Amino acid sequence: MQYMETPKTPPSFAENLSYFDTGLQQAFSWFSNNFDNILFIIIIGLGTILVARTINRLMESYLKKASSKLHMGITAFRMFRHITVAIIYFLGIIIIIFSIPSLQNLSVALFTGAGIAGIVIGFAAQSTLSNIIAGLSLAIFQPFRVGDRLDIMNEYGKVADLNLRHTVIITWDNRRLIIPNSKMSNEAIINWTIEDPAVIWPIDVGIGYDADIDKARKIMIEEARKHPNVMPPYEMGYSVAKSSIIKSDILNMGFLHLPVLSAVDPDFRERGEIKVNVTELGEFSVNLRLLVWFKDRSISYSSGCEIGKLLKNASIRKA
Repeated sequence: MQYMETPKTPPSFAENLSYFDTGLQQAFSWFSNNFDNILFIIIIGLGTILVARTINRLMESYLKKASSKLHMGITAFRMFRHITVAIIYFLGIIIIIFSIPSLQNLSVALFTGAGIAGIVIGFAAQSTLSNIIAGLSLAIFQPFRVGDRLDIMNEYGKVADLNLRHTVIITWDNRRLIIPNSKMSNEAIINWTIEDPAVIWPIDVGIGYDADIDKARKIMIEEARKHPNVMPPYEMGYSVAKSSIIKSDILNMGFLHLPVLSAVDPDFRERGEIKVNVTELGEFSVNLRLLVWFKDRSISYSSGCEIGKLLKNASIRKA
């Protein structure tokens, strides 16, 4: 004999309302019992945010004055500012945890049984920790500083900020390139500013096979000399170098110090000489390369384009 299963009747509207009312009473009761703790967390949280933002703004406002008094570079100062703000937030969290018994007991229990959990959290935070350690390393060794101009990852730009997690680079076309510090520390970087900002810039020009190379060389040098950004001929023995804060000459005089003089490489002491070399015998032209000196990388590209225009106009005039 088979028995038919009795279908379950759905709860009525009154029963649902009763469940909702019970849950609401429990939530209100919990909120009433923990109102002091919730209010304390809100006050400490808002106070921590207010203090951190105020200190951050004050340190940013007085950056130039403080850096000149402490002889601290802008890169190290900004990293110090980020670390200070992070410590303030950390202290706020610690105050909340150790001021509320229930949270204190929970934190002790978590630390006591943090064997497997610690391993899991460690793997999860591996990327963040590597970025923080790399950021501190970049601030100490200073392969680049805030304001330096770099070639990195096939991009050219200016370093706008270095914090605990990432480096911000403003590219030549005004894009913000945000690179994790761990990647910055592993990338090959061309720093155009770190010690000697002067640069030799190539400008490629093609001439016909029937053209006089010596005459073309003379015209190219004359036209390049007309540009105001081309460096005049002179010899330099020393350049100003902003050393990192761990170099021996800095440690001998104190933990932090002003920029020092650095000897220029003998191969690059003579500045401002303009050279023209034959680089290739192409299929339709003889390719020449004009090498000119500019004071820094930031003006070299635009100035090179302007010199190219001067050479084009000169070739029309003297044809």
